[in-house]
Amino acid sequence: MAESRTNSELLVALRHDEREPLHRQIEASIRDAIRAGRLSRGSAMPPTRVLAADLGVSRGVVVEAYQQLTAEGYLASQAGGYTRVAAGPPPAAAAPRGPRAPRPDIDLSYGRADVSSFPRAAWLRSIRTALTDAPNEVFGYLTGRGVPQLRGAMAEYLNRVRGTIADPEQMVICTGYAQGMSLLMGVLAAAGTRRIALEDPSSMDDALPAARAAGIDVAGIPVDDEGIRVDLLRESGADAVIVTPAHQWPTGSVLSARNRAALIGWATERGAVIVEDDYDAEYRYDRTPVGALQGLAPDHVVYAGSASKTLAPGLRLGWLVLPSRLTEPVAAAKISADRGSPALEQMALANFVTRGELDRHLRRMRPVYRRRRDALLAALARDLPWAQPAGVSAGLHLVAWLPPGLDEAALAEAALRAGVALDTVGPYRISNPGPGGLIFGYATVTERAIADGVGRLARAIRNL
Repeated sequence: MAESRTNSELLVALRHDEREPLHRQIEASIRDAIRAGRLSRGSAMPPTRVLAADLGVSRGVVVEAYQQLTAEGYLASQAGGYTRVAAGPPPAAAAPRGPRAPRPDIDLSYGRADVSSFPRAAWLRSIRTALTDAPNEVFGYLTGRGVPQLRGAMAEYLNRVRGTIADPEQMVICTGYAQGMSLLMGVLAAAGTRRIALEDPSSMDDALPAARAAGIDVAGIPVDDEGIRVDLLRESGADAVIVTPAHQWPTGSVLSARNRAALIGWATERGAVIVEDDYDAEYRYDRTPVGALQGLAPDHVVYAGSASKTLAPGLRLGWLVLPSRLTEPVAAAKISADRGSPALEQMALANFVTRGELDRHLRRMRPVYRRRRDALLAALARDLPWAQPAGVSAGLHLVAWLPPGLDEAALAEAALRAGVALDTVGPYRISNPGPGGLIFGYATVTERAIADGVGRLARAIRNL
């Protein structure tokens, strides 16, 4: 049988029993690949020495082939000895996009921390420490729980700062809150959960689509100044509920002590699960931080947190503190989903938290966000005195309730025409109507821009 050698990069095939010289065979294979578009213009060719070794020929054979193709204009030599494809159709141009909506001059929409303040130098130190000191086994396949160093660091932090009763062995590190909800909804559905209750209004981005994707029916339960209406929750037939007790999203109400006790009583009687989304509780301005609900009933509460609001959403790190019966199933779901979140980032965050850098970052950012919140409250009092701010004691946003007769969507559209982006409450209602409201995010905007944005909004409303 005749010997045949093929290069995996170019698919150059040589047959040593043929009369045609080897350099001619190489030329023909490369020329055909360029004409067929398998080698696009500008792509790099393998070095002659590498290609010769792959094909089992002398380097001079490949050099001769490259020289001929260069003379014909198929290849071009570059400075430093590199050779690239010089012929053939150019890379396909990206399809033209339709006109983009103009970016607002001032963005007061909700959902972001100020990532420009991300502590890069401190994070770099933690990354370096992780690379230097991490044990070798951390970079192998891990359990679904995540690296033990991060689970230990976060359990200590949450127990100290949020009043949880977190056991590192009952934690699962996930790729942000969204993945945590996806994993948990799948586990709850497999365990028999048929209906889950959400606060109404509530975020539509993570938990609600995850529940529906898992085949779980969703019921919206209204909230008032004391948080979720537990009396209506009892009537809903729900097997689980997702709440934001420290700072309800988006209304900003805090779950009262009476409703906390009632909610835990409901979960205990029904054998139900409470999912506590503690998304921005570290930012408190005018009152003592409210402790986590999980600390009162760790056997019934799943505590969910992430680095998105405290550090940056791009880190894609979150954590679940789970009742013991749910830990293994959620960890197994995590393994099935992606084999575990990146170990290096987990080790870096563990070091970052252990060294006290997270505490320092939060101490730096609280007064920054408070000044921006105060600027927003002052601007609303001056330019929109009829709006009623709520949820101002914590977080990175507030709601301004509108008087009857004002259409929140019309106001938001008028604001956008004036170059100001903001959100409204209506799109976050599940099934229960309520007053109109504007959601102002202030975390990423300077005090001057906040005052300018509210002034533009006020003028736009007067012109309606």
